[in-house]
Amino acid sequence: MSEFIEKPRASCALGGALAAISALPEVIPIVHTSAGCGGNLMNFLAFGGGGLGASYCSGGSAPSSAVTETEIVFGGTDRLHEEIESTLKLIDGKLYIVATGCMTEMIGDDAAGTVSEFAAEGEPVIAISTPSFKGDSYAGYEILLDGIFNRWLRPSDGKDAKLVNVFGIVPGYDPFFRGDLEEIERLGALLGLRVNTFFSPSQTFDNILSAPRAALNIVLSRTRGVEFAENFEERHGTPYWATELPIGPEATDAFLRELAGKVGATNAEDVIEAENERYYRYFERAVDSYADGDLRFFGVTVTNSSYALPLNRYLYRELGWVPADVFVTDSLSDEQKESLTQAFAEFPAAPQFVSGATKIARAITHNHPESRGERYFDALTPLFIVGSTYEKQTAAKRGAKYLGVSFPAFDRTIVSQGYAGYRGGLRLYEDLISAIMSAKG
Repeated sequence: MSEFIEKPRASCALGGALAAISALPEVIPIVHTSAGCGGNLMNFLAFGGGGLGASYCSGGSAPSSAVTETEIVFGGTDRLHEEIESTLKLIDGKLYIVATGCMTEMIGDDAAGTVSEFAAEGEPVIAISTPSFKGDSYAGYEILLDGIFNRWLRPSDGKDAKLVNVFGIVPGYDPFFRGDLEEIERLGALLGLRVNTFFSPSQTFDNILSAPRAALNIVLSRTRGVEFAENFEERHGTPYWATELPIGPEATDAFLRELAGKVGATNAEDVIEAENERYYRYFERAVDSYADGDLRFFGVTVTNSSYALPLNRYLYRELGWVPADVFVTDSLSDEQKESLTQAFAEFPAAPQFVSGATKIARAITHNHPESRGERYFDALTPLFIVGSTYEKQTAAKRGAKYLGVSFPAFDRTIVSQGYAGYRGGLRLYEDLISAIMSAKG
């Protein structure tokens, strides 16, 4: 390995799968790996996800085979069989997902074979392979989606022209996933659509079952869920549209117009007019303090690949801030990096693919050095760093303002908040400007 992971911003594939399972209604995880693994992963998520906490049968209460030295030597499939059997008896659910970890994968346990015994008896149990060497938490999210939607769900007989599915926002590791998904659901409803978001509080297990009938899959990311959506189209015949999460009126106007064209909605302009009127009725009252206070900043963002583009577009095009540095922290393929880099062509700064907090702090200093004794120099001020809790100290050392928006978000509680759409754009503005105004008093 060429480098160590300093202050991780994601967990392993198992952690991402467990995060997604815990956000699904009536879906129960069964962790098949060494003792404590599932609980530790969920604790990282519970606090790093903006105080996300645990849900029914997640976190420390998630069923686990908790294999020990005995199973590692002699195999853990008998222990897994026992755990599935007891979970089905004791815990109510409509789908049970066995997620494997590193230890059971390395000893060659046949989790899928064990699960097939229960499936043959009509039990709703599936297995997914999620050891750390399959990727990070974002990969685990996609592995889970594939297991449910492309392997467990059967193709439907027909399509519902008013039903769409939304993918690409990763529960927990996108800390605002619930609020963002609810805003996308609200906007879709304004166009006359029913929107399966799967992971927001309004969703039920029936939303999962209805997914194959959707006329369109919306993937709100250039990097997460695209390959899954391609496989979904091959299995279920549902086309997909890969785009970005819209933040603020300009991006949301474009999102609604394109979505309306794809689903045949005819009222997009009426919706846009009404939503813009509401947005600017609020925003116009804030313009004086914004303009008179000269609240224009150089912006440094530290986010995952899904949030980088929409966040910088909002800062640049809506607020007039200058993107100074764009750090993308999740693990990407060369093809994904190239796609994201091309999307940033309109901005003054190209994405830099760096994860470590120290490396990011050094990169900011290297790219924008402070005075070296000169009377006149180009200072990167005023500066605003929008990132994770790891950037809080960096911001303090640079005398910059700071807002935590990305994982891990240890320093704020996120309940229903989101930055998507018109309402999210107003909320993001409030949070950014409040961080500036908090120094006054």
